[in-house]
Amino acid sequence: MIFETHAHYDDERFDEDRDILIEKLFQKNICNIINVGASIESTKTTIALAKKYENMYAAAGVHPSDIAGLNEETLAWLKEQTKDPKVIAVGEIGLDYYWDKEEEVQKAQRYWFAQQMGLARESQLPVIIHSRDAAEDTMRVMKEVHAEEIPGVIHCYSYSPEMAKEFIKMGYYIGVGGVVTFKNAKKLKETVMQIPLERILLETDSPYMAPEPHRGSRNDSGNLVYVVEKIAELKGITAEEVENATLANARKLFLT
Repeated sequence: MIFETHAHYDDERFDEDRDILIEKLFQKNICNIINVGASIESTKTTIALAKKYENMYAAAGVHPSDIAGLNEETLAWLKEQTKDPKVIAVGEIGLDYYWDKEEEVQKAQRYWFAQQMGLARESQLPVIIHSRDAAEDTMRVMKEVHAEEIPGVIHCYSYSPEMAKEFIKMGYYIGVGGVVTFKNAKKLKETVMQIPLERILLETDSPYMAPEPHRGSRNDSGNLVYVVEKIAELKGITAEEVENATLANARKLFLT
């Protein structure tokens, strides 16, 4: 069985067949799904969706590119959502300098990243961290807030194997999705080969980042079989071993 740790099934690209697709996934080899908030609005739709399915959970948080919706009032609202039994993580939060180049915007991202890390600490929930083109600042903020005391995962990992090992030293997991199947994903493949299987989580980021052979199409959790196969190939182990280990990893981080 596969534990999907990062999807966005509240996205409009699933409007036509959302319920049919999710039910089909649970009937196959997907045992759990975490639907992840990226804004105040999507946190609302994420929690509502998670409440429809016994094996679906929610993460409440604001993506760095959506921090315009964050203020003291909305942060307080997020804190209230973390009390919901269906909310098992704070996310996705973090830094994204790929889209946002202005120093003032990046400064605001760092502030709200730290604030939401604090929210996770208060709520005693793990975090789902988004970090793109911001490795050094991500690590710096994490050290400032003593992230080693706040469990979590670096979602859609895109940095070097060496940086991954630094995150792992802090107790973090590495989220691996469809990118690992891409021909040009050399750094991620090296990372997967070098880090312990006990620190890898499976994710799709659906509807984005579909793996080969479906790259460019709408992604869903059913495609995690391709991610499992690639990790197994890189590690020289069986797909079953990958499924079992990553399932145990996800349960340990999010459900215990």
